[in-house]
Amino acid sequence: MRKIWSVLLAFVLSVVLCGCSDTSSVIRIHIRANSNLKSDQEVKMAVRDGVINYITPIIASCNNSKEVKLALSENLLGIEMVADEILSDWGFEYLSNAEIRNEYFPTRDYDGTTFPADYYDALILELGEAKGDNWWCVAYPPLCFVGEDVEGSQIRYKSKLLELINKFFG
Repeated sequence: MRKIWSVLLAFVLSVVLCGCSDTSSVIRIHIRANSNLKSDQEVKMAVRDGVINYITPIIASCNNSKEVKLALSENLLGIEMVADEILSDWGFEYLSNAEIRNEYFPTRDYDGTTFPADYYDALILELGEAKGDNWWCVAYPPLCFVGEDVEGSQIRYKSKLLELINKFFG
């Protein structure tokens, strides 16, 4: 029975991953740090954790990129509130700004999944001056990238879909 589920899972994941070539169906998330100071980079990761925890249940029931974009758009104030509370807790005086924007992003290829250079809709969360390195993931399809967006670094991806299936089937 596990083999059947494994084959089915592989098929579903390949369909989801192949869908990444259509940039209009991809919703990215970018969290841009205030600066590259160690403290700004560390708080960026704390903000990432808080924001991901906040938006995960909001977008979990979304069935397509339009629904994800709408759900994120309707929750921009909540996203900023989560980020600002974390920034304040860490002793920072600057605030965040969340927007849904269509921006140009360069080609990224991670473990065989290519996101071609193009314009993508994205949740952009700027912390303070937003002049530091960013963290990014993909809200739709449900892939999230772990690691920094730094040239030459090894980045692994994980699938929220795979996590949910593994949790369900144990």
